[in-house]
Amino acid sequence: MSRKIKTNDFWMIKTIMHWKFKEGLCLMRKRNMLDHLNHKEPIWNAGMGLGLAGPDLVAAISGAGGFGVLGAGAMPAGAIKSMIEATKKLTKKPLGANIIIPMSDGSDVAACFDAGVKVVVLFWGDVQPYIKDAQKKGIYIVSQCGSVEEAVIAADAGASGIIMQGTEAGGHVKAKSPLFETLQSCARELGAIPTIASGGIGTGKDILKALTSGAEAVSMGTRFLATTESSAAKEYKERLILANSDDTVITKLFDGGWADANHRVVMNDAYNRWVDNDSRSPGQRPGEGSQIGTVSIEDTLVPLTRYTTYPPTSAFDGDIEEMPLYAGTSVSQVREVISVATLMSTLSIEYKKALLEKA
Repeated sequence: MSRKIKTNDFWMIKTIMHWKFKEGLCLMRKRNMLDHLNHKEPIWNAGMGLGLAGPDLVAAISGAGGFGVLGAGAMPAGAIKSMIEATKKLTKKPLGANIIIPMSDGSDVAACFDAGVKVVVLFWGDVQPYIKDAQKKGIYIVSQCGSVEEAVIAADAGASGIIMQGTEAGGHVKAKSPLFETLQSCARELGAIPTIASGGIGTGKDILKALTSGAEAVSMGTRFLATTESSAAKEYKERLILANSDDTVITKLFDGGWADANHRVVMNDAYNRWVDNDSRSPGQRPGEGSQIGTVSIEDTLVPLTRYTTYPPTSAFDGDIEEMPLYAGTSVSQVREVISVATLMSTLSIEYKKALLEKA
């Protein structure tokens, strides 16, 4: 027996249809991205910028079953294309690239699109302007976010995945809360759009905790920084081995090229000298503007001045005690420089052990 649909019924049906459509769209995005990338292990590397996460690291992670993300942030478009081409010679697996929006002029994103990466991770800005072009090229946009509110906005704009960052993360930190204070609510709000956990994850046990808190995968930076395949300077890796989480601090000190942005670093001579001089504001800091070294970019030596954002890569020549030594709280787990294959195997063993203990 039929009945006349009342106005209230109509709006209820319309609301249900709207949310069913949105739920289906989210599920499609999740299934398409994760199934297409098809990486065996739920582990991504953080796209540590200026080439810290370079071809050797990304290829090794992909070869070990993870998903590799190149650190293309703040690099010229030509260098990014060369880096992507070099990586493709080392692996046939899909790969990603990380772009830092405040340091982007658009040419770096275009270089990633043209060179055929499958994922572009965007950090510290609005992803909406990039969604349409990415979709035309079959590229997934993943937004790294520092809050649940930011994650929801990015997902609504069309992001295919969200990297949820906690304050434990190394490098530039947009988060205001520890990872596990926001991870569950983020995953719940996003529904079927995949959440990737980032910040302080250094062991297989940490990975299990993230996955049981709603994450589909994790993004790890510091542990991969201390591998034989990373592009970090040898002295940088040695400092990571000696450091513990208490040796790291969130500061805005290393702001040359990116002002007023929090970042977590290992405290070194440059940081301690600044603190000893009353933590003065930019323009009044010790040795400001003086050259501390050079870095080779596309066969050109580029001078670096004190308080640069540039990390000490293998292409750096100078004193790393004057450089930002980006590292997260998981630096406590770094006790030797090992290969990516060894690290991935260790994480897998730790994960399985933690899973058995939890059962």
